[in-house]
Amino acid sequence: MKFGVIVFPGSNCDHDCYYVIKNVLKQEVEFIWFREERLEDFDAIILPGGFSYGDYLRPGAIASYSPIVKSLRRFSENGGLILGICNGFQILIEAGLLPGALLRNRSLKFICKKVYIRVENSKTPFTNLITHGRVLSLPIAHAHGCYYADSKTIEKLESEGLVVFRYCGSNGEITEESNPNGSWNNIAGIISRNGNVLGMMPHPERAAEDIMGSCDGILIFESMVNHHGKHKQKNTR
Repeated sequence: MKFGVIVFPGSNCDHDCYYVIKNVLKQEVEFIWFREERLEDFDAIILPGGFSYGDYLRPGAIASYSPIVKSLRRFSENGGLILGICNGFQILIEAGLLPGALLRNRSLKFICKKVYIRVENSKTPFTNLITHGRVLSLPIAHAHGCYYADSKTIEKLESEGLVVFRYCGSNGEITEESNPNGSWNNIAGIISRNGNVLGMMPHPERAAEDIMGSCDGILIFESMVNHHGKHKQKNTR
Protein backbone atom coordinates (compact mmCIF):
# COMPACT_ATOMS: atom_id res chain seq x y z
CA MET A 1 0.00 0.00 0.00
CA LYS A 2 1.32 3.43 -0.90
CA PHE A 3 0.70 6.42 1.36
CA GLY A 4 1.20 10.08 0.60
CA VAL A 5 1.75 12.70 3.29
CA ILE A 6 0.89 16.22 2.14
CA VAL A 7 3.26 18.98 3.24
CA PHE A 8 1.81 22.48 3.52
CA PRO A 9 3.78 25.56 4.58
CA GLY A 10 3.51 25.27 8.36
CA SER A 11 2.96 21.50 8.60
CA ASN A 12 4.83 20.11 11.60
CA CYS A 13 3.54 16.56 11.99
CA ASP A 14 4.36 15.43 8.47
CA HIS A 15 7.61 13.72 9.49
CA ASP A 16 5.84 12.01 12.40
CA CYS A 17 3.31 10.47 10.01
CA TYR A 18 6.04 9.54 7.53
CA TYR A 19 8.07 7.83 10.25
CA VAL A 20 5.13 5.78 11.51
CA ILE A 21 4.09 4.60 8.06
CA LYS A 22 7.62 3.72 6.93
CA ASN A 23 9.23 2.40 10.10
CA VAL A 24 6.33 1.07 12.18
CA LEU A 25 3.73 0.14 9.59
CA LYS A 26 6.41 -0.91 7.04
CA GLN A 27 4.50 0.58 4.10
CA GLU A 28 5.58 2.67 1.14
CA VAL A 29 5.23 6.41 1.73
CA GLU A 30 6.18 9.69 0.05
CA PHE A 31 5.93 13.36 0.95
CA ILE A 32 3.67 15.38 -1.37
CA TRP A 33 4.28 19.13 -1.73
CA PHE A 34 1.09 21.20 -1.57
CA ARG A 35 1.57 22.45 -5.14
CA GLU A 36 1.43 18.92 -6.56
CA GLU A 37 -1.66 18.02 -8.57
CA ARG A 38 -1.22 14.30 -9.27
CA LEU A 39 -2.33 11.72 -6.71
CA GLU A 40 -3.07 8.78 -8.98
CA ASP A 41 -0.12 6.74 -7.72
CA PHE A 42 -1.31 6.70 -4.09
CA ASP A 43 -3.75 4.49 -2.21
CA ALA A 44 -4.13 6.74 0.83
CA ILE A 45 -3.43 10.39 1.59
CA ILE A 46 -2.70 11.88 5.00
CA LEU A 47 -3.17 15.55 5.83
CA PRO A 48 -0.99 15.98 8.93
CA GLY A 49 -1.25 18.32 11.88
CA GLY A 50 0.50 21.65 12.20
CA PHE A 51 -0.26 25.27 11.41
CA SER A 52 -0.70 25.46 7.65
CA TYR A 53 -0.12 29.03 6.48
CA GLY A 54 0.24 30.05 10.12
CA ASP A 55 -3.49 29.51 10.75
CA TYR A 56 -4.15 32.93 9.21
CA LEU A 57 -7.83 33.78 8.65
CA ARG A 58 -8.90 30.44 10.19
CA PRO A 59 -7.02 27.17 10.72
CA GLY A 60 -7.00 25.33 7.39
CA ALA A 61 -8.73 28.14 5.47
CA ILE A 62 -5.86 29.18 3.19
CA ALA A 63 -4.62 25.60 2.75
CA SER A 64 -8.07 24.60 1.46
CA TYR A 65 -7.33 26.69 -1.65
CA SER A 66 -4.00 24.99 -2.37
CA PRO A 67 -3.61 23.36 -5.81
CA ILE A 68 -3.56 19.88 -4.29
CA VAL A 69 -7.05 20.23 -2.79
CA LYS A 70 -8.69 19.94 -6.22
CA SER A 71 -6.81 16.69 -6.67
CA LEU A 72 -7.93 15.60 -3.21
CA ARG A 73 -11.55 16.04 -4.23
CA ARG A 74 -11.04 13.83 -7.29
CA PHE A 75 -9.11 11.33 -5.18
CA SER A 76 -12.02 11.18 -2.75
CA GLU A 77 -14.58 10.78 -5.52
CA ASN A 78 -12.58 7.82 -6.84
CA GLY A 79 -12.69 6.11 -3.44
CA GLY A 80 -9.17 6.87 -2.23
CA LEU A 81 -8.63 6.91 1.54
CA ILE A 82 -8.01 10.33 3.11
CA LEU A 83 -7.07 10.84 6.76
CA GLY A 84 -6.99 14.37 8.14
CA ILE A 85 -5.36 14.75 11.56
CA CYS A 86 -5.83 17.93 13.64
CA ASN A 87 -4.97 20.71 11.17
CA GLY A 88 -5.65 18.14 8.44
CA PHE A 89 -9.18 17.78 9.83
CA GLN A 90 -9.55 21.56 9.77
CA ILE A 91 -8.44 21.65 6.13
CA LEU A 92 -10.92 18.91 5.14
CA ILE A 93 -13.75 20.90 6.70
CA GLU A 94 -12.67 24.17 5.09
CA ALA A 95 -12.43 22.37 1.73
CA GLY A 96 -15.96 21.01 2.10
CA LEU A 97 -14.88 17.36 2.20
CA LEU A 98 -16.38 17.03 5.68
CA PRO A 99 -19.27 18.98 7.26
CA GLY A 100 -19.28 21.31 10.24
CA ALA A 101 -16.69 23.64 11.72
CA LEU A 102 -13.86 23.51 14.24
CA LEU A 103 -14.10 26.43 16.64
CA ARG A 104 -11.83 27.81 19.34
CA ASN A 105 -11.57 25.59 22.41
CA ARG A 106 -14.10 26.58 25.06
CA SER A 107 -11.20 27.37 27.40
CA LEU A 108 -9.82 29.77 24.76
CA LYS A 109 -6.45 28.14 25.38
CA PHE A 110 -4.19 25.80 23.42
CA ILE A 111 -4.53 22.29 24.85
CA CYS A 112 -1.79 19.66 24.68
CA LYS A 113 -2.46 16.50 26.68
CA LYS A 114 -3.47 12.86 26.55
CA VAL A 115 -7.17 12.14 26.11
CA TYR A 116 -9.38 9.09 25.77
CA ILE A 117 -11.67 8.52 22.80
CA ARG A 118 -14.28 5.81 22.29
CA VAL A 119 -14.71 4.05 18.96
CA GLU A 120 -18.30 4.63 17.88
CA ASN A 121 -18.08 2.95 14.46
CA SER A 122 -15.82 -0.04 13.89
CA LYS A 123 -17.01 -0.68 10.34
CA THR A 124 -14.94 1.95 8.57
CA PRO A 125 -11.70 1.61 6.58
CA PHE A 126 -9.98 3.34 9.51
CA THR A 127 -11.37 1.28 12.40
CA ASN A 128 -12.05 -2.22 11.04
CA LEU A 129 -9.43 -3.77 13.33
CA ILE A 130 -10.81 -2.05 16.44
CA THR A 131 -13.76 -3.38 18.40
CA HIS A 132 -16.81 -1.17 18.78
CA GLY A 133 -16.71 0.75 22.05
CA ARG A 134 -13.00 0.31 22.61
CA VAL A 135 -11.29 3.20 24.38
CA LEU A 136 -8.10 4.55 22.81
CA SER A 137 -5.50 6.71 24.52
CA LEU A 138 -4.24 9.43 22.16
CA PRO A 139 -2.77 12.93 22.57
CA ILE A 140 -4.31 16.18 21.38
CA ALA A 141 -2.59 19.48 20.61
CA HIS A 142 -4.86 22.22 19.31
CA ALA A 143 -6.46 25.59 19.97
CA HIS A 144 -9.35 25.17 17.51
CA GLY A 145 -10.70 21.68 18.14
CA CYS A 146 -14.27 22.31 19.25
CA TYR A 147 -16.42 20.51 16.68
CA TYR A 148 -19.63 22.32 15.83
CA ALA A 149 -22.41 21.86 13.28
CA ASP A 150 -26.05 22.86 13.02
CA SER A 151 -28.59 20.56 14.65
CA LYS A 152 -29.66 19.02 11.33
CA THR A 153 -26.07 18.07 10.46
CA ILE A 154 -25.45 16.68 13.95
CA GLU A 155 -28.62 14.59 13.71
CA LYS A 156 -27.50 13.20 10.36
CA LEU A 157 -24.00 12.42 11.63
CA GLU A 158 -25.39 10.57 14.64
CA SER A 159 -28.18 8.70 12.82
CA GLU A 160 -25.97 7.56 9.95
CA GLY A 161 -23.07 6.39 12.12
CA LEU A 162 -20.71 9.06 10.82
CA VAL A 163 -19.34 9.91 14.27
CA VAL A 164 -16.33 7.60 14.49
CA PHE A 165 -14.64 8.84 17.68
CA ARG A 166 -16.01 10.49 20.81
CA TYR A 167 -14.13 11.96 23.77
CA CYS A 168 -14.68 9.88 26.90
CA GLY A 169 -13.28 8.92 30.27
CA SER A 170 -10.79 6.10 30.74
CA ASN A 171 -13.70 3.71 31.31
CA GLY A 172 -15.51 4.80 28.14
CA GLU A 173 -18.10 6.93 29.87
CA ILE A 174 -19.15 10.02 27.90
CA THR A 175 -19.10 12.98 30.27
CA GLU A 176 -18.74 16.74 30.14
CA GLU A 177 -15.50 16.44 32.12
CA SER A 178 -13.98 14.16 29.48
CA ASN A 179 -14.66 16.69 26.71
CA PRO A 180 -11.42 18.70 26.42
CA ASN A 181 -12.54 21.40 24.01
CA GLY A 182 -16.35 21.67 24.16
CA SER A 183 -17.08 19.67 21.00
CA TRP A 184 -20.76 19.06 20.37
CA ASN A 185 -21.71 15.57 21.66
CA ASN A 186 -18.04 15.01 22.58
CA ILE A 187 -17.27 14.45 18.89
CA ALA A 188 -13.57 13.79 18.24
CA GLY A 189 -13.71 12.44 14.69
CA ILE A 190 -16.16 12.07 11.81
CA ILE A 191 -16.25 10.30 8.47
CA SER A 192 -17.74 11.18 5.09
CA ARG A 193 -20.97 9.55 3.94
CA ASN A 194 -19.11 7.38 1.42
CA GLY A 195 -16.78 6.25 4.21
CA ASN A 196 -13.37 7.08 2.73
CA VAL A 197 -12.57 10.48 4.30
CA LEU A 198 -11.90 10.64 8.04
CA GLY A 199 -11.12 13.72 10.07
CA MET A 200 -10.01 13.55 13.70
CA MET A 201 -8.48 15.97 16.20
CA PRO A 202 -6.40 13.49 18.29
CA HIS A 203 -3.01 12.42 16.90
CA PRO A 204 -2.74 8.66 16.21
CA GLU A 205 0.79 9.09 14.83
CA ARG A 206 1.93 10.27 18.27
CA ALA A 207 0.68 7.05 19.86
CA ALA A 208 2.09 4.40 17.55
CA GLU A 209 4.78 2.78 19.73
CA ASP A 210 4.97 1.75 23.37
CA ILE A 211 7.82 4.18 23.99
CA MET A 212 5.33 6.99 23.31
CA GLY A 213 3.16 5.86 26.20
CA SER A 214 0.48 4.32 23.99
CA CYS A 215 0.42 2.36 20.76
CA ASP A 216 -3.35 2.63 20.28
CA GLY A 217 -2.93 4.96 17.32
CA ILE A 218 -1.26 2.34 15.13
CA LEU A 219 -4.58 0.47 15.01
CA ILE A 220 -6.01 3.21 12.80
CA PHE A 221 -3.18 2.94 10.29
CA GLU A 222 -3.27 -0.87 10.40
CA SER A 223 -7.00 -0.76 9.71
CA MET A 224 -6.31 1.28 6.57
CA VAL A 225 -3.81 -1.30 5.36
CA ASN A 226 -6.21 -4.12 6.16
CA HIS A 227 -9.02 -2.41 4.26
CA HIS A 228 -6.79 -1.82 1.26
CA GLY A 229 -5.69 -5.45 1.22
CA LYS A 230 -9.25 -6.75 1.29
CA HIS A 231 -10.37 -4.25 -1.34
CA LYS A 232 -7.46 -5.20 -3.61
CA GLN A 233 -8.11 -8.91 -3.13
CA LYS A 234 -11.80 -8.44 -3.96
CA ASN A 235 -10.98 -6.56 -7.17
CA THR A 236 -8.56 -9.26 -8.38
CA ARG A 237 -11.04 -12.11 -8.09
